[in-house]
Amino acid sequence: INHLKQQFNPKAPNRVWTTDFTYISIGHKKHVYLCVILDLFSRKVIAWKLSHKIDAQLAIDTLELAIKNRKPTESLLFHSDQGSQFKAKSFRKALDDNHMLASYSAPGYPYDNSVTEVFFKYFKLREANRRQFHNIQEVKLSCFEYIEGFYNNYNPHSANNFLTPNEKDKRYLQNKSH
Repeated sequence: INHLKQQFNPKAPNRVWTTDFTYISIGHKKHVYLCVILDLFSRKVIAWKLSHKIDAQLAIDTLELAIKNRKPTESLLFHSDQGSQFKAKSFRKALDDNHMLASYSAPGYPYDNSVTEVFFKYFKLREANRRQFHNIQEVKLSCFEYIEGFYNNYNPHSANNFLTPNEKDKRYLQNKSH
C-alpha cells in the first residue's frame, strides 16, 4: 500500500523516511550495491551502506544505522519501492519492531519514490559515473566524500527553500527550542 501518495514535504524530521538501492560498477561485470535512507523533511541522507549483495540484510543494516543516527521517538512512515528486499519478512519485522509503517510505490512507478531516485541520479552524474572503481573500499570513500562531504552539507534544495539538508535540520531544531 502506498501511504505516502507523493506527499514529499513532511512538516518535521523523522516523520517520513525513504529508501532505495543502486549499483556501482567495480570492474568488468562486477558491482557493489548502495542502500540509502533519506529523511524527506530535509532530504538528508541519514544512513547509507554498501555491500557486495543486494539483499534484505543490506536494507536492515542501513535501517539500523538510520535508527542509531536519528533515534526517532515516534512512529514514522518508511517508503520504498516494491523491491523484494523491502518486502522480505526479516525487513518487515525490523520495521514492525521499530514502530514504522511500510509504504510502497506502485509497481514500476518510480515517481512515487522520486526524491530518492533523484538523489541517485545526481550521485551518479556528479560522482560515481565520473570514476572507475576497483573495489568496495574505493566506492565507500567516494560515497563518504559525496554524501557526508558534499550532499548533506553543501547541496541546496528547492524543497528546502535552497537550504542544504543539514541547514534545514539545524533551523528546525533552533526554531523548536525557541
